[in-house]
Parts: sequence; structure tokens; C-alpha cells
Amino acid sequence: MKIEGKKVILTKATESDIEFLCRVESDKTLWIYEEDVAENDEKLREKFRARVNGDKCYDFIVTIKEDNLQNPIGFVSAWKYADWRKSWEVGYSILPQYQNRGYGAESLKLLLEFVFKELKAHKAVGMCNIENIASAKMMSECGMRLEGIFKEELDWNGKLTDQQFFSILESEYKTN
Repeated sequence: MKIEGKKVILTKATESDIEFLCRVESDKTLWIYEEDVAENDEKLREKFRARVNGDKCYDFIVTIKEDNLQNPIGFVSAWKYADWRKSWEVGYSILPQYQNRGYGAESLKLLLEFVFKELKAHKAVGMCNIENIASAKMMSECGMRLEGIFKEELDWNGKLTDQQFFSILESEYKTN
């Protein structure tokens, strides 16, 4: 499955993408605002194997549309947050050398379109460390609004820090 935007293409991850997914997911320099970063081991590979072969999570590899070799520059994901409420959580990671060029925002917008149109979601949510200003800004630019702040939610760098909770409803997405 491919989703094309103006600048990027999202391609549903397959078994052949697991090494890239594991490399990105375990790169501590990419996840500096997370309280815990996975180890690049067999356990992480098993996690992604289950995800790419299941129906509870959708991982998409992000490539630049103009790149004929389709080298991956990151990935975006949506997974069931609250099944009975038709809510999906979104997440993303763009490699540092490709950040601040609009690729992340376009990828998130395409992912939200997939979540609402294909998965028939009622709501999409996203969360980030309060210190992660770029992530909060990107979610806002994509139509998500700050719903609240979970006080001292994350054990980050040896201290409890706040986490921001963003969301967008299907009805808001349609008018966006």
C-alpha cells in the first residue's frame, strides 16, 4: 500500500523494512525526549514482525517522492489506542538530516488521512514530552489540538516531566 503526497510517499512497512524500523526505533539520538528507548535486538524485531503482519498497527516507511531510489528517511505509525472508541494513536520519526523541510508534517497529514478515511477512526491522538517543542508544533500544524498536560508523567533524564496530549476528531479533520 502506498500513499502519495506532494513531497513524500508513505509505503506500508513489510518484513523487508524491519531492520530499518529497528535501527530507527533503537537510535537514542532520535528519541531524546523518550523515557525509554528500545534495544536493537531480537525482541524488537519480533515486535515489528507482529506489527507488520497484524491489523492493530500500521507502520509506513517515509521516502522522498523525488528520490528514485526511494531511500527511507523515517517512518510514521498508527496503532489502536482505544478500540471500542475507534481511537488511534499516531507517532513518527524523521531522520535528523531530513527534518525541518516539511517531510514530517506532510507524512503526519497523510497518516491522519489514512486513519480517518481507511480505518474509519473517530479520533486520533498523539503525545509528546513537554520539552519536545518541534513535535508539539508539528501536531498543531496538522490540525491536532492540545487536549491536556499529564503532570509529571514521564521519568525523563532522571526527573519527572510533563507529557502533552494532542488529538483531532473525525469531524474536525473533515473541516480542516
